[in-house]
Amino acid sequence: MAKKRKRPVKRPKKNPVEGKILAVDLDGVCADFYGRMREIAAEWLERPIGELTTNVTYGLPEWGINAEQDYSSLHRYAVTQKALFETIPMIPGARRYLRQLSDEGIRIRIVTHRLFINFFHNLAVSQTIDWLDRHGIPYWDLCFMKEKAQVGADIYVEDSPGNIKKLRQKKIPTICFANSTNVSVAKPRAGSWKEVYELVHEMCRK
Repeated sequence: MAKKRKRPVKRPKKNPVEGKILAVDLDGVCADFYGRMREIAAEWLERPIGELTTNVTYGLPEWGINAEQDYSSLHRYAVTQKALFETIPMIPGARRYLRQLSDEGIRIRIVTHRLFINFFHNLAVSQTIDWLDRHGIPYWDLCFMKEKAQVGADIYVEDSPGNIKKLRQKKIPTICFANSTNVSVAKPRAGSWKEVYELVHEMCRK
């Protein structure tokens, strides 16, 4: 009597993002840094908010911030007096799509350079953690780093032209989250978190 052949067991295909590490910037990517800073700058400069363009570049010279010292003073006021990192609005879609990626098995590593001005690191860190918890942003790791490539990740989501250039020069897949500060940065670019989600899946399938 002929033996019956066992049918091969169909195993579900592994999700392409499972086990990958996604490094995510905060300001300009998850948090609307320039929108909130515009409100604070209007008060700091004693100018109507309508006079401050939303089409800004790095360092905010369009608002009359013309020196590094001026920017540092504004930034210090924003964090210490206006709780910038705690009151900053979330960019729509960040929570939804980061949660979806997390549920699919990706490891989210928050990487931010919020400690670049001395003497109020405790405030910056505590406001950041409170903001992440309040908005339900999932993450495994929280890194405060200038040289972001040093933390290690499979894919980065970043908005700073300088950081994107450094990461791409190291052949690290980096998605540019589009805003007015990075209009000259080449693809891959995402104008929304839905596009980030799609690009992450596309990159992981390669």
